[in-house]
Amino acid sequence: MNATSAETAVLGPLLIYFFAVMGLVVAMLLLSHFLGPRRHDRATDEPFESGIVSVGGARYHVTVPFYLVAILFVIFDLEAVFLFAWAIAFREVGWLGFVEVIVFIVILIAALVYLWRLGALDWKNDRPRISRKQE
Repeated sequence: MNATSAETAVLGPLLIYFFAVMGLVVAMLLLSHFLGPRRHDRATDEPFESGIVSVGGARYHVTVPFYLVAILFVIFDLEAVFLFAWAIAFREVGWLGFVEVIVFIVILIAALVYLWRLGALDWKNDRPRISRKQE
């Protein structure tokens, strides 16, 4: 068996799968085109979400603290995933893993205290704004 036939033997099932998937995609697109509805109403172009008719525009102002708290939630939520993975492998990592997790938690607490003192977790609107000096 030479190198080209060995490569063909390995890639053969992959190519068959690729062409089968492409054939299925083309068949579904053609069937939806020929069997789909032909009428075009005014309501066809309107967004429809779970049976609720939309009111107003999709663009509305959301304040920066909302995004900041959302990003902080995602960051600290991911840290919980890391702690869960450590808890599963608790017996395998031993004391060294325990010390590493303690350092990890101390860094997390320090970051949370820093954000708290910075005011990143405040939702009040009457926060003093930093303004540039007028020259």
